[in-house]
Amino acid sequence: MIKRAFDFAASALALLLLSPVLATVALVVWLEDGPPVLFRQARIGLGGRPFQMLKFRSMVKDAAARGPYYTQGADPRITRVGRFIRRTSLDELPQLINVLKGEMSLVGPRPDLPAQQSLYAPEDWALRCSVRPGLTGLAQALYRSDCTERERLEADLRYVREASFGLDLKILWWTLGRLSGRGAN
Repeated sequence: MIKRAFDFAASALALLLLSPVLATVALVVWLEDGPPVLFRQARIGLGGRPFQMLKFRSMVKDAAARGPYYTQGADPRITRVGRFIRRTSLDELPQLINVLKGEMSLVGPRPDLPAQQSLYAPEDWALRCSVRPGLTGLAQALYRSDCTERERLEADLRYVREASFGLDLKILWWTLGRLSGRGAN
């Protein structure tokens, strides 16, 4: 209950304080490639229930029809604004709405796509789904994007096994360090 209260209060405050940034990013995305400015994608949440995760749209509108499912570094479907908001993680800010709604937490394993269930052993998938997915998690704090799929899965499961409010605060601090270039020290 304490974690959910913290998530609610922190996400509400962050949405309020970051509203000028959110409005600016939405406007720039709209000016470059038109509406919609948000991208919605089915992800798996607490108890294995699906929900619609929000992000600022960083790819052209018909990206799915133009190429591979997973993006690559020089993916031509990513817009100029998209490159910037991905590099700075501004594309993730709409997930504060998911946190406010209780679909996500500030800290937890990043929400998996339904197809990613096949990467887990059944008991690990059940463990993974026993917590709300997070805006950031242990894998993001430790590696950002520089890890293998196996390292990410292991970090996610380690988080679930060792979860505590203190660990959440450390992960938030480490994530801020990674975003600002200080690293996870």
